[in-house]
Amino acid sequence: MAYWLVKSEPSAYSWDQLVKEKSTSWDGVRNYAARNHLRTMKKNDAVFYYHSNEGTEIVGIAKVSKTAYQDPTTDNSNWVSVELKPGKKLRRPVGLAEIKADKTLKEMVLVKNSRLSVQQVTEAEWKRVLELSSGDQDS
Repeated sequence: MAYWLVKSEPSAYSWDQLVKEKSTSWDGVRNYAARNHLRTMKKNDAVFYYHSNEGTEIVGIAKVSKTAYQDPTTDNSNWVSVELKPGKKLRRPVGLAEIKADKTLKEMVLVKNSRLSVQQVTEAEWKRVLELSSGDQDS
């Protein structure tokens, strides 16, 4: 299993909206690096759901439920979408400031290339964010 992070402004598409709808097409991505990540995603990969611009925090965990397919928002075959379904809300959101301050997460793509909307997350980074969310910060 691989680990990912996707970003959305809560006013555009929030975690709560994903939970309410039970599934969504992650479409409209027009960055080549982000698109390549979408193409790499496999079914059941784990995905952090990050609220960008408003809140700037990881709020939940989603799962890839359908791998890359033609993005329905364009006829251009270069762009793809994946289907995401909600997993669980984090016990406590983990904010960008907290991520930047954590020595384990200093190389995280979210810190190094914060504008990328679909990012890879290492297993160590994944586990650390989960520790921070649970409040067990000494693990």
